[in-house]
Amino acid sequence: MFMTDREKEGLKSLGKKSEIPQDYNPDVLEAFENKHPENDYWVRFNCPEFTALCPITGQPDFAEIRINYLPDKRMVESKSLKLYLFSFRNHGSFHEDCVNIIMKDLIRLMEPKYIEVTGIFVPRGGISIYPYANYGKPGTKYEEMAQYRLLHHDI
Repeated sequence: MFMTDREKEGLKSLGKKSEIPQDYNPDVLEAFENKHPENDYWVRFNCPEFTALCPITGQPDFAEIRINYLPDKRMVESKSLKLYLFSFRNHGSFHEDCVNIIMKDLIRLMEPKYIEVTGIFVPRGGISIYPYANYGKPGTKYEEMAQYRLLHHDI
């Protein structure tokens, strides 16, 4: 039987109808081989329609989630990332928690050289919250980069 490159890499969502998970589900994330791991280059995802629930009130919180990373050997597949981010819609998490969970799940999936996740949450009660988290591969120049970018971070 003939297998496509997607199937060989274990990608299940791309090119198929997919159901949106009803609650937080990191298992929908899929990765594929980076064809240029020797290069340093940025990949940016922007999700302007992110929604999660306040764990106290149950009210929806809306945000733009920005994910920037320097891939190493693996990259996140975009449709699986979309399904993953949508899985927060019925999940109760504080803003800061969402950003850190997303970053840690992507680190587990890809083991990137560097990654940063920013949440630009719509004001509720007159206050906006913009959590930011980043990571650089330990023992590399990317760890130093993470420290620098964290200390000099500004939205």
